[in-house]
Amino acid sequence: MPIKIPEGLPAFSTLENENIFVMDDDRARTQDIRPLKIAILNLMPTKVETEIQLLRLLSNTPLQVDVDLIIPSTHESKHTSINYLTRFYKRFSDIEDRYYDGMIITGAPLEDIPFEKVDYWDEMCRIMDWTKEHVWSTMYICWASMAGLYHHYGIQKRSLLKKRSGIFEYRNVIETEPLMRGIDQYLKIPQSRHATISSSDIKANPRLNILAETADDDTGIVISDDGQIFITGHLEYDRSTLADEYSRDMERGLNTEMPKNYFPNDDDRYDPIVTWRSHSTLIFTNWLNYYVYQQTPYDIRDISKRLTKR
Repeated sequence: MPIKIPEGLPAFSTLENENIFVMDDDRARTQDIRPLKIAILNLMPTKVETEIQLLRLLSNTPLQVDVDLIIPSTHESKHTSINYLTRFYKRFSDIEDRYYDGMIITGAPLEDIPFEKVDYWDEMCRIMDWTKEHVWSTMYICWASMAGLYHHYGIQKRSLLKKRSGIFEYRNVIETEPLMRGIDQYLKIPQSRHATISSSDIKANPRLNILAETADDDTGIVISDDGQIFITGHLEYDRSTLADEYSRDMERGLNTEMPKNYFPNDDDRYDPIVTWRSHSTLIFTNWLNYYVYQQTPYDIRDISKRLTKR
């Protein structure tokens, strides 16, 4: 089944060239089906790249998915033109009265800034509270996962001595959890962050469970008792994303280490080897199937009623 996005969005032609079924509003109106309504709050400076990466993962399902791209109302992007944002994005203030089956909140390069110092933190908190009554299941990625765990559960992020960058192996801790269904005992997750969440802090909260962690207790995936997903890494990353970030940091004169377990023989003259794509695709498919499609009500307006009973 297709994923519905605006035809002029750069992701449209990219995904179409990859033989992914995408369609625009005109074609969607000819199908008598209630699609899954998914919102993506895109906080990444690389808006176009992030759109393509996430839409690619959402497209690998037999379900029709209708996506709204969202940005905060109180923050102006410095890396994306206002014309592009006006054409393809909605401000949060535009969709506050809507309901969504699922929502993805992306990362942002803000791990080294206290949450309260982020210029749109007040609105971020309002959005996270809003999801409780307007979204069935929310997936938080990287910085957003730390923000969500802090806001909802009071778990503070912890600064790292050096950036955690590369492809890291995580153990599938709860193989019976639907999100991890079909995942091997170990999976690879791309990481690019300056902070972390303590596994002991997660384990101390009875409403949270760790689904993936490393041998040295780095937390990879957390799930709450009401089906909210917190992923500390970037399962959506493409082959070259970490390489592009590494080159950017080197050009800025930052003392950045080469991403671990990424370039063959740790030699950046060679193209990176993709070792995480199959697990990433399956996790997103499992999320859409088990946490969104199988649980959300047909009348999307009933989400708030059912949430009060959970």
